[in-house]
Amino acid sequence: MNIAENLKQLFSLENKSVIFTGAAGGIGSAVAEGLALAGAEVALCDINLERLKKVQEKIEAAGGKATIHQLDVTDLDNIKTCVKEIADHYGHIDILVNCAGVNRREGLADVDEKTYDKMMSINLKGVFFMSQTVAYYMKEQKKGSIINIGSHNTGSILGGCSVYGATKCGVLSLTRSMAVEWAKYNIRANCVSPGHIQTELTVPTWENPVRAKYLLDRIALNRPGYPGDITGICIFLASEASSYITGTEVRVDGGCIAGGQPWPYDTNF
Repeated sequence: MNIAENLKQLFSLENKSVIFTGAAGGIGSAVAEGLALAGAEVALCDINLERLKKVQEKIEAAGGKATIHQLDVTDLDNIKTCVKEIADHYGHIDILVNCAGVNRREGLADVDEKTYDKMMSINLKGVFFMSQTVAYYMKEQKKGSIINIGSHNTGSILGGCSVYGATKCGVLSLTRSMAVEWAKYNIRANCVSPGHIQTELTVPTWENPVRAKYLLDRIALNRPGYPGDITGICIFLASEASSYITGTEVRVDGGCIAGGQPWPYDTNF
């Protein structure tokens, strides 16, 4: 029995190309690196080219393959041009990871139209049209995997996340629509919803003793999540190991939705 070869057949992403939006971010860069080290050729897409170059350099230093592409997911013309450029370069598009997203925490009654439109455009409209554009290529191949990055807020809303939560609930619903409508082309679509992940942007939250305690009390594993914790499930959903999984949401939240830290109870264990 060749365990290594069997695992390789299940999980290897060799000879597969990935389009990865939001690849310059904390979660995006970690997961993109993980896919590259699983054998994929990764097209790193983001509006921030300088940060993309650093991600590319890290992947190539570890022996992976990556190209960088400047992309504004709110610009449909830019989406079409970027996707064609990537398809022409690699010859095929096997996997799309929609990770681009923004958030601004403020009360529902405090949100102005500009903030609302920006979050909707990046978090939901961008996913819609990026997926629609890539799906045309996957349809011709009769195969593809789309992985949308959701949020804890698809199941349990935090204060100050009204618009962000609405966009991510929309992403989850959109994922299910993709799974249903595009299954006939052998295109799978799934949503990965991270819990409370510690990134550069969330450090102030985790350094706030009140907020940190609030979060930890609600996480069964009693620790923050880290960007690398999202990598394994994305490799799984991108690989042949998940060939019969579509239209589902996978929560990577340390047991947060399950119930978090239990209250005191009697036990002999």
